[in-house]
Amino acid sequence: MPHVAWTELEAAARRDAQSRIQDQFAADPDRLSRLTLDAAGLHLDLSKQSWSQAGFEAALSLARACDVEGRRAALFAGEAVNLTEGRAVLHPALRAPDGASFQALGEPVSAEVEAVRAEMKTYAEALRCGNETGATGRRFRTVLHIGIGGSDLGPRLIWDALRPLDPDIDLRFVANIDPRDMAEALAGLDPETTLVIVVSKSFTTQETLLNAQAAKAWLADALPAEGLTKHFIGVTAAPEKAQAFGCGRTFAFRDWVGGRYSLWSAVSLSCAIGLGWEAFQEFLDGAADMDRHFLEAPLERNAPVLLALAEIYNVDGLHRPARTIAPYAHDLRRLPAFLQQLEMESNGKQVRRDGAPVGRQTCPVIFGEPGANGQHAFFQQLHQGPQVVPVDFIIVARTCEETPSTDLWANALAQAQALMQGKTEAQARAELIASGASEDEADRLAPHKAFPGNRPSTAILMERLTPQTLGALIALYEHKTFVEGVLWDINSFDQWGVELGKVLAKALLKDAATGTPSADLDPSTADLLRRLTA
Repeated sequence: MPHVAWTELEAAARRDAQSRIQDQFAADPDRLSRLTLDAAGLHLDLSKQSWSQAGFEAALSLARACDVEGRRAALFAGEAVNLTEGRAVLHPALRAPDGASFQALGEPVSAEVEAVRAEMKTYAEALRCGNETGATGRRFRTVLHIGIGGSDLGPRLIWDALRPLDPDIDLRFVANIDPRDMAEALAGLDPETTLVIVVSKSFTTQETLLNAQAAKAWLADALPAEGLTKHFIGVTAAPEKAQAFGCGRTFAFRDWVGGRYSLWSAVSLSCAIGLGWEAFQEFLDGAADMDRHFLEAPLERNAPVLLALAEIYNVDGLHRPARTIAPYAHDLRRLPAFLQQLEMESNGKQVRRDGAPVGRQTCPVIFGEPGANGQHAFFQQLHQGPQVVPVDFIIVARTCEETPSTDLWANALAQAQALMQGKTEAQARAELIASGASEDEADRLAPHKAFPGNRPSTAILMERLTPQTLGALIALYEHKTFVEGVLWDINSFDQWGVELGKVLAKALLKDAATGTPSADLDPSTADLLRRLTA
């Protein structure tokens, strides 16, 4: 039963809290081989996590008690795993090879996926070779991608990770409704050579439509009215709304594609255009490789499952409510922001699937920066702060063709080693004495130079950041997020928490138009509104 498995995991974690990670290597000679594995071009090392062998076995028992394998089968079978909305969740269908047979609630969907994918390929290739042109017959040189949340973060991550240094077709992104975001994106662009792709599942997202209207006005000032639709593409589950807006062409995706899981679909059409179809297909293939691993590998050798179990052990067993993402690759600078949405929007929940309180911690707070930058920002907290914050180190052996990345990955390894080993006051004092400090000075400074250590981390290595390894990495975290939802017994695929603010914003916009707060506004909000409209 899950209750018994949870109790056993918590008991194991209490015991492990009294031990040191470094000592576990001596106590468990097989630790490294048991806690490292290769999957879809990635190498994972979870041996620096806080669990002992007994703790690891307790975590595996929890996965079995919660029927991770059965829930995984339900996901891939297209059952209504998003039970609050009665939907299947089939992002794996979007990257499956041709000939797959996915179904959503019993309805075959793979043929439709393949048809949209073929349409994307045809359009992307036509635009890149100049057969698809703008209103004045000129070739497109820039794509302006307008979206927000899952319609923005995924494509941004893909483009930043894989973009050529000098792309034939550049991509620019707008998400924020601050006019400055649009102004920066449009700076230096020629309307005649700019394609606008508007991405919105419902085509009612307020922020996206406001930005789309601004882009439409910018184009209308420079282009003939009869050719304006050639510059507007809609990507949506509501194609009739996109057409009514003025999109000359639409690419569809279905409601069984969650926003934060949609980057495998036409949502990333802009990336398929900018990178070329071959690279985009390789990206899909890398994710499909991770899907196969997730489906076929036993739980104890399953990369997404082990990442999820390490998270559960830290959050619920050892009460560590945050995790940081440290990609040691400039091209992965968007990964922390992407994972914030993927994990926190998916698993930031307080009730179980049956509506009862979860009764334990769920998703931790996710934050991060590229590793070398983060070392000079928040790593001080990671090393010497009172809170223990686990770290995911994402390490790329070669980030540039011309120059080995030795300095970069050596820093990553050193940070992980330092977090685990730490330094005692006695060691710090001895080092100070050896450097010429007096006894009194060494006594005074040693506490400041001591590190508690015993801080866990996971390392994910790849030889190069390619379309395949990027696809595998993102799919790895998607499946990790799903497994965590299974263990917490929550629905990882709805996001009701974002709705209340949207509703209240509409009411506040009416008040802002008149400059008079509504009678039901709280005193603080009313006062702030008066000040902003004065």
